[in-house]
Amino acid sequence: MVTAKATPGTVDIWRTRVARSAVLGCLLGAVLAGFLLAAGPATPALAHATLLDSDPADGAVINTPPSEVTLTFNEPVEPVPNRVIIVAPTGERADGDEPRAEGSQLIIPVDDASETGTYLVSYRVISADSHPVAGSIMFSVGAPSDEPPVLAEGDGGNPVVTAAVSINKYLGYTGLVLMIGPGVMLALLWPRRLPRQGPAKLLWIGAGLVTLATLGGVWLQGPYTTGGGLLEVDAAGLRDVLSSAYGTAHVVRLGVLVAVALLLRPLLTGTATRSDLMLLAGLGLVGLGTWPVSGHPIASPVPAVSIAVQTVHLAAAAFWIGGLVALGAFLLRRADERELGAILPVWSGWAAVAVSVLMVAGVVQSVVELGVPEALWSTTYGRLLLAKVGLFAGVVAVAGYSRRLVRTKIAPTRPQALRVAVVAETVVLIAVLVISSVLVQTTPGRTAVQEADAPLQQDYAVTLDTELYSLQVLLEPAAQGANVVHMYAYTPDGERLPVLEWQATAALPEAGVEPVEIPVLTLTADHAIGQVVLPVTGDWQFRFSLRVSEFEQASVEATVPIR
Repeated sequence: MVTAKATPGTVDIWRTRVARSAVLGCLLGAVLAGFLLAAGPATPALAHATLLDSDPADGAVINTPPSEVTLTFNEPVEPVPNRVIIVAPTGERADGDEPRAEGSQLIIPVDDASETGTYLVSYRVISADSHPVAGSIMFSVGAPSDEPPVLAEGDGGNPVVTAAVSINKYLGYTGLVLMIGPGVMLALLWPRRLPRQGPAKLLWIGAGLVTLATLGGVWLQGPYTTGGGLLEVDAAGLRDVLSSAYGTAHVVRLGVLVAVALLLRPLLTGTATRSDLMLLAGLGLVGLGTWPVSGHPIASPVPAVSIAVQTVHLAAAAFWIGGLVALGAFLLRRADERELGAILPVWSGWAAVAVSVLMVAGVVQSVVELGVPEALWSTTYGRLLLAKVGLFAGVVAVAGYSRRLVRTKIAPTRPQALRVAVVAETVVLIAVLVISSVLVQTTPGRTAVQEADAPLQQDYAVTLDTELYSLQVLLEPAAQGANVVHMYAYTPDGERLPVLEWQATAALPEAGVEPVEIPVLTLTADHAIGQVVLPVTGDWQFRFSLRVSEFEQASVEATVPIR
C-alpha cells in the first residue's frame, strides 16, 4: 500500500519488493510441486480401493471349473470397459459376458474353464472416488500350469497422465482462489473510488483456469482410468466419462461457470444488489460441491458429512488465499489510510473466521480420511497431511502477527509491515495449495492401512530408470508362492516404449538360491508378464534386461522383500 504521504520513490521500491516476493513465492510453489510429484508413489495407478477377497481365492487349486469369478473390494467399484478379462492356460480368453458390479463386488462370468491349468484374472476398475485400481489374481483348475497363461490384452498406468492429473487439480484450485477471494472483496469490501479492473481480471483468469481444469479433468479421466497416454482418448471413452458420476459433477461445474459468467457484470461494475450476491453465493456453493462429489469424500464412511466439510473447507481456503492476493496486489497499494482503517479490521475478523473454519473442517476431514491414528505417520497420505499442518501452523502464526498490526491500528499508518506479512502468508499458502493438489490424488490413510492389512494386497511396485528406458514393475502378490510379474516400459520422457526382447531373473543369495530365469511373455510392445514361484521368504533380487533396439540394451535390479 502507498498512502497519500508516501513518496514516489517509496512506492517504486515497495512495488519492486512485492514483485520479487511474488516471483519467489511462485518459484517456491513450483519447486515444491515438482518435488512432491517426483516423490509420489511409483505405481502404474493410484489405487484408492482395496481388493479384500476373491472367489476362487488367489493361488487356489480347485477341481470344479467356476461359472464366475467374484472379486470383493472395500468400496463400490465399476469395471473399466475391455480391461477385465480371464485368460485360460492356452492363452485364449475365458471370460464370458460383460462383468457386472454389484456394490463392492465385481462379478466376472466365465465362458469356459474346463482346461486344466492356471487361469489369470486381470482387472482394472474405477473406485468410488474416481481413481483406477488395477491388479490380477490366479487360480488353477486341476493343477497349476508349468508356464503362465498369455494375457490377450492389458495395460498399465501412464506416469505422465498421473502427473498431469495432479497438475490439473492444482490449476483448478488456483482458479477457485482467484475467483472467490477477489470476488468477495469486490462485493463487500471494495472502496467505491478505487478502480475494479485489477481484481476483475484476476476473477476472469480464475474462471478461465477453473474452466480449463474442468475440461482437462474430463479429458484426462479417460486415459487415467484405462492406463493410456495423454492423446489416447476417443468418443466412446469421453462418453463413458461423461455418463459417470465424475463426469456429471464436471458437467454441473461447467453449467455453474456459465451461469456465474452471465451474472458477473453487476459485481464487476459495483452495481450488484443483495439478490445478485445471494444468487452468486448459491451458485458458488453448488460449484464448490462438485469437487468433493468427484473425489475422496464420496467414498468415505460418512459421505454426506465428508462432502459438506470438504465444500466448506474449499470455500474458506479460497476466500482466505484469494483475499490475501487481492489485499496484497491492490488494496495495500491503492487504498488510503482512511479506507484501510475501515477495511483491515473487517478483513482481519473474516480471515480469523476462515482460519477457524479451516481448522475445524481439517480436523473432521482428517479423522474421516485417516481412520486410525497410526495412519498419520505410517501412510503417505498421513505424512503429506502432517506437512500441510506444519505449513498451516506457520501461516497462522504470520496471520496472527498481521491481526495484531490491525488491532493496534498500526497497519493503516505502517502498511509496509503488513504488506510483508501478507506476502509471507501468500507464499506459504501456495505451498499448502500444492500439497492439497497432491493429497487429493493420494490413497487416503484409512484405505492405505486396509491395503497393508489385506492378505491379497501385498503387491510390490517400483520404477527402475536407465538412460534408455523407465521400467515399471508390479509383482503380485509379492508373497511366498506363485507370483505374477508385470513389466511396463516407457521412454525417459514417459512415452510408451516398444521392447524387442525381455529377460528377467530372480535370486535369493542369502538362502543360496542362484538366479532363476523367469519365463516372460510379451503382451503388447511395451508390456510383458512373467510367472515365478518364490518358495521361501527373504529379500529376493530381481534383475530385468530390456533390449530396445538392435544395439541398445540395459539392465536394472530391484530387491523385493517377500514375507
